[in-house]
Amino acid sequence: MGLLFTLSAFAAIILLMIPGDSCVDIIGGYEVTAHSRPYMALLKGKEYCGGTLIKENWVLTAAHCKIDKGTVILGAHSSSKKEKEQQSFKIARSIPYPCFDHQAKENDIMLLQLQKRAKINKAVKTIKLPNTDTDLKPGTKCHVAGWGITNNRQRELSNTLREVNITIIDRRICNDQKHYNYNPIITMNMVCAGDEKKGGKDSCTGDSGGPLICDGELRGITSFGKPNKCGAVQSPGVYTRLTKSHLLWIKKTIGGDL
Repeated sequence: MGLLFTLSAFAAIILLMIPGDSCVDIIGGYEVTAHSRPYMALLKGKEYCGGTLIKENWVLTAAHCKIDKGTVILGAHSSSKKEKEQQSFKIARSIPYPCFDHQAKENDIMLLQLQKRAKINKAVKTIKLPNTDTDLKPGTKCHVAGWGITNNRQRELSNTLREVNITIIDRRICNDQKHYNYNPIITMNMVCAGDEKKGGKDSCTGDSGGPLICDGELRGITSFGKPNKCGAVQSPGVYTRLTKSHLLWIKKTIGGDL
């Protein structure tokens, strides 16, 4: 009887140590109303990623995404079923940011030029680039969406588009020994976000390249986290921050197609 009680108590302690939302939507999020995020792009190639439609034939995503010969799907809510709102495109060109550093995960941005222009409607719309590149202060409320896995043990994409509310965390905290420990360094070109105290709210595998929306503006791109530790307090998600240099490069690259 004593041993049984000890085992039960131990199990209860272990459960208390797990973030309450660690095994639900996106990581700790919710399914959005179908087609309510019309700027979202689903990228299918060697791997799955997210993206953002910024012009009728240009999608912004992460440079590390392997989707060169893949397909871009706009107007999707489901990741597996065909929907009448969906528009599919082949990729004409993939253009990573010139200073992308795969090892340091710095400047993780890429532009995809579609072979054709999207038809803008209720389910498919562009999102404006931000008017500012000011740094995102700790405590800023943001959200990120995607079709990525919804828990660390899962391998299948989410069947529907999901979103999670997250909060910007101070870089000094993200770089300390309890978090990323400068491996890699969270630079001024990056921000990390999640739930600093409880964890359980995060982007995860399959969400890379999706937009970080703060105060209604596109301010970043989902970049990386620690493998198999989505939602952990010690490893909040890291996002490429859209800086002035990034914005000038984007506008210069797509300028002829405005």
